[in-house]
Order: sequence, then structure tokens, then C-alpha cells
Amino acid sequence: MFLPVVFAGYFALPHKWRWLLLLITSYVFYGWWKWEFLLLLGFSTAFDFTSARQIEKASSLKSKKLWLIFSLCINLGILFFFKYFYFFVGSTEVVQRFAHDHQSVKELIEFLSKSLPVGISFYTFQSMSYVLDVYYGRSKAERNLGQFAVFIAYFPQLVAGPIERFSHLNEQLKKKQTVLYSNIQAGFRLMLYGFFVKMVIADNLSYTVTSVFDNPGKWVYYWNIIGVLTFAFQIYADFFGYSLIAQGTAKLFGVDLMDNFNRPYLALGITDFWKRWHISLSTWFKDYLYIPLGGNRVSKSRWTFNVLLVFLLSGLWHGANYTFIVWGALHGIYYLIESFSPFKIKSVFSKGLLTFIGVCFAWIFFRAADFNQALDVMKGMLAQLGGEKQLDTPAFVFVLLAIFGAIELWRSNQRFDAFCNRFNAVGRWGLYAFLIFCILVLSGSEYQAFIYFRF
Repeated sequence: MFLPVVFAGYFALPHKWRWLLLLITSYVFYGWWKWEFLLLLGFSTAFDFTSARQIEKASSLKSKKLWLIFSLCINLGILFFFKYFYFFVGSTEVVQRFAHDHQSVKELIEFLSKSLPVGISFYTFQSMSYVLDVYYGRSKAERNLGQFAVFIAYFPQLVAGPIERFSHLNEQLKKKQTVLYSNIQAGFRLMLYGFFVKMVIADNLSYTVTSVFDNPGKWVYYWNIIGVLTFAFQIYADFFGYSLIAQGTAKLFGVDLMDNFNRPYLALGITDFWKRWHISLSTWFKDYLYIPLGGNRVSKSRWTFNVLLVFLLSGLWHGANYTFIVWGALHGIYYLIESFSPFKIKSVFSKGLLTFIGVCFAWIFFRAADFNQALDVMKGMLAQLGGEKQLDTPAFVFVLLAIFGAIELWRSNQRFDAFCNRFNAVGRWGLYAFLIFCILVLSGSEYQAFIYFRF
């Protein structure tokens, strides 16, 4: 009921009040999960709004830097407290002893270990990029707190991105939009394909992935290999599906969100992979960390440090677990090997295959609950250490995955809404009917939350 009501109300209101409707409904959307975290969202918004205004008004570079440092410390402090405090501090023996004797501390530790504000990594990075852009003179500080709050809390992309830049999204939110058939058409196409990718592909793959990672020693070795490969497609389809739904929803309101994926498993190297995978995050780290550290305009040793730091922090961004750090470190090592290796592979197929194998190996650590589980999965992939059981994954799941792969190859670099224009009316509606049939009849049998909701 939410989207139709917001859509109708948005275009029924005069333009000058639409931002208020978006703000209220975005906060309702976020607060429906846990209203208490609205206070955190509101505080982050108000604080960064004030920080940017102070940076712009500051008369000296020193004052600007102080406000920037203050803003970054508060933002990163909030992120650390809610996402990493238990990982780095709360689980230590000293803190656990102290918590044992103090009930309030014990309750706080339990709360932080089990409850993470949904989307905190996304909206914190989006808000930080705004303050940094104001500091560097790329954007002017917003004068209207409510308008800025809409930029931070815009419901289509609030909880899992893409991480938008202020200069790209804010002007679109302020623009007077009209109901256009082309926007509705494109929006529903993106949403339809997004639901298909998430509910039919990702959710159906979850059974195989969960079975393998929960008990890798039980299955024949090749099912462990299939399980790892299956996760590679599950996480892509899950996050890509969400991004498409977010883009389609925003398009109904005339807003274009950035593309977050570009067929990453066709990458011909790790450098190419990170130009195609979670594009909004990789460009964020490039613009706000890698380049300020000196990028590639420094010595080889410093550049190596910069690359490894960016990838390690990218891994840590995903979650408070050493497995994510290893995942990030592996990609950093791949990146450096690719850059320093004197041997250059000329075969396109070989490049693509090696990249895919490397990415899939790293996914083991991303998916595993801990190092022991990752090690068990790798052991299970060896013929002599695997089990004897066969998984009973229905064959239609792999048929659907093949269809998804064919669509991705066929659409080339076109977004799905533009890809549909290749067909005449009969072909388009035939494609719509096929996708709707799959969603209604062949969706995963169990509810599966979006994987990136927990980041």
C-alpha cells in the first residue's frame, strides 16, 4: 500500500509541499522497522547539516578543517559504536566482566551485539560525502534542513543504496516533476526485473548456498564447489535486484539513481571488476579515501599501502567480522598482483575465467560465519575431504539461472528498461508476462531478507 499512496499524494500536492511528504513518508518507511533508530537518523542529518553550514561560513582554512574533522569523528564514531563496538571492544573479557557486575552495561552490550540500525553504513557514507563535497567546494551547503533530510532519508535508496552524491540527487529531488508515461514505463520495467532477479533467482539459490555453508562436510565435493559458485550468483542477484527496485521506484517520481552494477562477472581483471561491482561504494572509496591519500601519484610503496588500506576498509565496511577483512584483503592482493605482474594474459577468456575464480574464492570468506566455516567449505571442495551426500536442488533453479545469464548477456550494456525497447509490443508484453509468471509461480518458497540490509 505504501508506494501507491506516496505516489498519488506526491503528484496531488503542490510542488512546494512535496519535499515534506517525501520526508514524512521516508521516516515512516524507516521507522516501521524500529522507530527508535529514527532518532539516530535525525541526529546524523541535523549534525551534518550544521557542520556543512559552518564549514561554508568559516573564515579560515583552520576552522573549516576543525569542523570537517569534528563531523567525520562524529559520523565514524556513531558507525563504530553501533556496528563495531561489540566486535572490537564489547566481546573482550575485561568488558564482559564489567558488564557482568553492571546490569545497564550488560543490556547495552547485548543490544549492540544483536541490533544494528538498518542502512547505517549507507546513509552515513552518503552524509559524509556531502560534508566532504562542501569542504572541497564541490557543492554548496543546503540552506533548508528539511530538503537536506530528504536527501539523506529518500526511501527508495535509504536502506541499501546506491550511495548517492548530493550534487546528483538533491537537484532532482527539488525539481518540479510531472507524471510522465515514460517514467512510469521505465520504473515498472526496472521494478519488475528487480523482483524477478531477487525473488526468482537469488531466493531460489539460497537453499543450495545455506545447505553447503551450514554443513560443508556432508556433501560430495562438487556440491561444495557448486555451493560457492551459487553464492556468487545469489549475492549478485540479491543486491542487483534491490538496486533495480530502488531505481525503478525513484524513476516513478522522475528521479534517476546511479547504476550500481554493470555485469561484474564479465570483468577482465580485478580492476575491471571493481568498476562494475557496487559502483557507488567503490567510487566513494576512490573519491574520498584513495585520491586524498595520494592515489597513484605517490611512491610504489605508498601506493601499495593506499590500495591495501582501501580494500581492507571496504571489507570492514561490510561487517564486523574478520572474514570480511580477509575478503577485502584478498581483493587488495589480487589488485596488486594484477598491477605488478610482469606476465600479461592476452586471452580474453583466460582473463575472465581467472577473475571469476578469484572473486568466487574470496566470496567463501564473505559468506562464511567465521574462519572455521570458511576452512570447512574449502576442505569440502577437495575430492578426498568431501562428504557423500547429494543435494536435492531442483533442476529448474539452474534453468532459471541460465535464463538470467542469457538476459544479462543479451542486454549488453543497456539497462533493462532500455533493453525492452528492442522488442515490438508483442515481444515486450511476452517478456513482461514471463517475468510475472516466474515471480508468482517460481519464487523462492521462504522469505529471504535482502542480504545487504544487514550492512
